[in-house]
Amino acid sequence: MNSVRIIGGEWKRRLLHFPDSEGLRPTPDRVRETLFNWLGQDLAGLTCLDLFAGSGALGFEAASRGAARVVMVEKSAKVRAALEENARLLGAPSAKNGRLEILGADAVKFASAFGPESPRFDVLFLDPPYKQGWIGRLEPLLPQLLSRDGVLYVEAEMELESCGDWRTVRSGRAGQVFYHLMRSGDHDGAE
Repeated sequence: MNSVRIIGGEWKRRLLHFPDSEGLRPTPDRVRETLFNWLGQDLAGLTCLDLFAGSGALGFEAASRGAARVVMVEKSAKVRAALEENARLLGAPSAKNGRLEILGADAVKFASAFGPESPRFDVLFLDPPYKQGWIGRLEPLLPQLLSRDGVLYVEAEMELESCGDWRTVRSGRAGQVFYHLMRSGDHDGAE
C-alpha cells in the first residue's frame, strides 16, 4: 500500500493508505498546501466534490479543514474500498448526505445525472487520469455541478487558460503537473 499524509486541519498528520492503480497519482504535499492557501485554510460550510478521488488526498484534506460535505467519486472498486477504510479510520465513515460520501461511479455518468434542480457544489476538485480526454468530456457538465460562484481546481498534463466558463486565476507547476484554480465569469480570485 502507498500512503499520503493529510497536511492540515482536524486530521493533520494522519496517513491515508491506497493501492497501486493505473493513473493514480496523489496531489503532492506542496501543491495541496498551495491549493488550500488559495482556498483559505477553513472550508467551514462549503460543499466539495472530488470527482476522481483516487488516494483521497484532496477530499479528505477538504473534510479535515471543515468542509460541511465532501462527495468523493471513484470508479475503481479496489481504490474505493481503500477510501472507505480511510474514512472509517478517521472516524468519519461514508454516509449518504453525511459529512463524507464515497460513491462508485464513472465521472461523466455521475455529472450527467445532475439536473437543473440538483444542488451545486462550492468547490470541485478535478484531477483525472492524464491523456484520456476527461477534462474535455466534463467541461460542458460543469455548470450542472458547480454553483455560479463555485471554485474549480484542475490538475492536468498541460497549462489551461479555462475550462468552460471557468477561467484560471491562479496556477503553478510541480514537475509534469500543471495545477489551476479557476473561477467563473467576473470573479477575479481576490479573497
